[in-house]
Amino acid sequence: MLAKVTTCAVVGLDGMLVEVEVDISRGLPSFTIVGLPDTAVQEARERVRAAIRNSGFEFPQQRITVNLAPADLRKEGPSYDLPIALGVLLASGQLATDLTGAMIVGELSLEGQVRHIQGILPMVALAKEKGLRTVYVPMADAEEAALIEGIEVVPVPSLGALIRHLGGEEPIPPYRRSPQGTWEPPEGDEIDLAHIRGHEYAKRALEVAAAGGHNILMVGPPGAGKTLLARALPSILPVMTPEEALEVTKIYSVAGLLPPGQPLIKKRPFRMPHHTISHAGLVGGGRIPKPGEVTLAHRGVLFLDELPEFAPSVLEAIRQPLEDRQVTVSRAQGSVTFPASFMLVAAMNPCPCGYHGDSRHPCKCPESLIARYHRRLSGPFLDRIDLFVEVPRVEEEKLLAETWVAEPSAQVRERVEKARQVQRERFQGMPITCNAEMGPVEVRNFCQRALEEGAHQLLALAMEKLALSARAFHRVLKVARTIADLSGMDGIASAHLAEALQYRQKVLF
Repeated sequence: MLAKVTTCAVVGLDGMLVEVEVDISRGLPSFTIVGLPDTAVQEARERVRAAIRNSGFEFPQQRITVNLAPADLRKEGPSYDLPIALGVLLASGQLATDLTGAMIVGELSLEGQVRHIQGILPMVALAKEKGLRTVYVPMADAEEAALIEGIEVVPVPSLGALIRHLGGEEPIPPYRRSPQGTWEPPEGDEIDLAHIRGHEYAKRALEVAAAGGHNILMVGPPGAGKTLLARALPSILPVMTPEEALEVTKIYSVAGLLPPGQPLIKKRPFRMPHHTISHAGLVGGGRIPKPGEVTLAHRGVLFLDELPEFAPSVLEAIRQPLEDRQVTVSRAQGSVTFPASFMLVAAMNPCPCGYHGDSRHPCKCPESLIARYHRRLSGPFLDRIDLFVEVPRVEEEKLLAETWVAEPSAQVRERVEKARQVQRERFQGMPITCNAEMGPVEVRNFCQRALEEGAHQLLALAMEKLALSARAFHRVLKVARTIADLSGMDGIASAHLAEALQYRQKVLF
């Protein structure tokens, strides 16, 4: 007898329907799974056998063949346990029900409990897109699955409970999300800018970067506060929209990094990989491609501390994601594209000893060593940085002062939110969320045509004196557009352009 059950596979960040076909025929007892299963799927045979027996049912002592279609798609993970078990029970005649219009996913324990699996969000999104009416998911994943509206989510605690539900003996009520109030920003433990003494110039640069989504590089001696400033950046970033939160949650669901008890990520990611990270760890990869740090930082911040210590090949690998806001990982089985729209925040010392140009500590590095240190950062990579900021040593009187008054992050965030709202209205109907994402057409329409007369002359002079590349030219205009947005002005004045130009790459590089 043949039985069919619909389930789902995750390829990259997207779901793909998989049909589980179970055939039971006469012959020596055997249990075969075909359809490009990986080791975890092959091991489902033992989990399914034990779960069926321990749930009070009989495992057929016949020839069982399970086909996972389409056969040319690699199947991985334990999410096929539950649909395979149901297919065996249907094919053996121990269960009679119609599963048309339903998707079933879940891992089984040996006693028949249904366990958490990764990637529930893209699976349920696909089920809704394909017109399915019901999804049966592990109870632990029901809250995450219910983020997709317009489809019935049934939380399954165990194989036995699901069989009783399908048989009409003990119906499982569909999961209902609690009513959502206003989209409140999450309570965070970020560092407040008011707690950082000095560095007014660097704080202003961080505000500009946050308002426009620009990349920023901070250069200064050890202990000056570069890392502290970077950690304070999330406290002034705008709150994620519900659409952005779903994008980020989908990535973390597939990666298996959703925090326990938090089905929806409302806080912008802040990723801080160590400088020993590999190429695949940063941009994604593996035999079966998985998202890397640039994707995990999507809609958030990727902070690279001690920038020159990263392998040059690793830094060069993020040049393309910085430009295209996505990364494509190609393998023999195919290619997968991951989103990678992030803010790059980097910090570095001016030389190997860290004190080049410092007024208190003499630098011990020869010029040749300093030049070799800077050459670890290529010109094309630096050309993708929007703001270059020097972070000098904090003066003693500021550190020793008993009282210190500085602008708190909440006030800065208000200005950032207003600037982002202006940008959302400007780019309405376009696949652009902030100034940093503008292409050449948008730069011409919203930046060059908004330049006032004095700004035109200043820009022409800067092009000649600073020898700006076409990319740097566009990035200066984007930053100037953001500074004008923070000022609440439609046009770009000379003062806005002058501030943008002072953030450009210095002679140090």
